[in-house]
Amino acid sequence: MFEVAIQNSFDFQAQEYAALFEGSAATVFQHPRWLSAVYGKLCPANAAEPLIIVVRSAADGRLVMVLPLVRRRYAFLRVVEFADLCVSDYVSPVTDAQSFAAILADKECVAHIRRLIKPYDIIRIGKLADQSLPLERLFGTKRDGMGFNAYAAPLDESFPQWRERRLAKSYRKELDKKSRQLHRKGAVRFECAGDPASIRAVFEAMKTYRGLRFGGPEQGGDLLQAKAYFDFYLGLALEGRNDFTRTYGLWLDDRLIAGVFGLSHRNTSFLIVMGGFDFKNFGKQSVGNLIYEQVASDCIERGEKFLDFTIGDEPYKLTFGARPTPMARITRTGSVLGFAANMLAESMPGARRLARRLAHVPSDKLPQSPVHPPKAGTCEPNATVPETTA
Repeated sequence: MFEVAIQNSFDFQAQEYAALFEGSAATVFQHPRWLSAVYGKLCPANAAEPLIIVVRSAADGRLVMVLPLVRRRYAFLRVVEFADLCVSDYVSPVTDAQSFAAILADKECVAHIRRLIKPYDIIRIGKLADQSLPLERLFGTKRDGMGFNAYAAPLDESFPQWRERRLAKSYRKELDKKSRQLHRKGAVRFECAGDPASIRAVFEAMKTYRGLRFGGPEQGGDLLQAKAYFDFYLGLALEGRNDFTRTYGLWLDDRLIAGVFGLSHRNTSFLIVMGGFDFKNFGKQSVGNLIYEQVASDCIERGEKFLDFTIGDEPYKLTFGARPTPMARITRTGSVLGFAANMLAESMPGARRLARRLAHVPSDKLPQSPVHPPKAGTCEPNATVPETTA
C-alpha cells in the first residue's frame, strides 16, 4: 500500500509538499519555509544529520506523509530527534489523520519506518500537543507528560470586546496606567514592520535587549546571539513577511523599545515565537505586556481567532486569557547505552539538563518567575555547535 524511503535531499519548497502540508494536521513549525530553513541553516550549524522519512502511495506515487527527523550525537549517545534544534514549539508528522491511521494499520509500512530509523540509542521527541497525531503508536511507545503547558488565547470579534471578556478589570486598568506613563515620555508608535530595513532594525534591537538580559548560548541563554540562529530567524522574517511571518515594533519617538516576531498559521492563529524588550529603561512601563496587547489588537483586525503564546508556563500568559494545553514527549531506547542514559535522565536531578537537551526543551520553557523569560531561540549549550556560528 505504501512505499517508504529516506530522502534527505527532500525539497520542502516543492509544490507536492505544500499541498501535503495544507491538507495535513501539522503545525506551523512544519511549514515549508520553516523546515527548509531548519535543514538548510541549522542542521549544518548543529552537526545534525537529516533523517527525512518519506511515505508515498504505492499505487500512484502520491506523497502521503513526511516525518522530518535528524540524527545527532551527544558524546557517545546516538539520538534521533524531530527536526527541532531548539526553534520549534510544536512537532507533528506531516500528514492528515486519515492517512496516518492507514499507515499505522499497515504493519509492513510501520516496520519499514522503524528499520530505516536505526541505528540509535534513543529516540526522544518532545513538544507534542495534547490533540496531535498519535506519533507514539508509530514508534511502539507511549506518551509522557513534559511537566509544562502551551498557552493560546482566544480572540473575539473586536478589541474592546476581547479586553472586556478576557482581561481582568484590574489588569486592564494596570495596562492603561502603564500606557499613559509611556505616552508621557514621548510619541509612541506601534506597527507591523513591512519593509526589510524595518524588520532588520527590530531584530537587531531584540538581539540587543535579549542579550543584555539573558546572555548568550554559552551561558544557557539566548541563541539569537548566535549567527546561525539570528540568520535563521531574520531570513524567515524577510522571506515570509507577506504571508507567513510578522514582525512587530514598538517605538518611543525614534527609538525601538520592544519587538515581537511570530508566525501566521492558516489565517486563524498567530504564534508568538520571540520578543525583545528594553526592560532596563522601560520595565516599569511593562513594555512587553503593552506590545503583546497591541499584537492581539492587530490579530483581531486581521480576523484571526487565536493568539498563541506557545510553550512555557510564564504567568503573564494567563493575564491575557490564554488557556493551558499539556505537552507530551515520546521516548524509545534502542540499546543498553540508550536505556541507561534514559534512566539516568529521568531519575537523577543532576541529569535534568541532559533530559531537556534530548527533548529539545530550552530552560526558558520551564516554569519561571513572573518576569518575562526569553520566549524562544534559547537552548541548553551544545558542545557540537561551533561558537562562531551557533
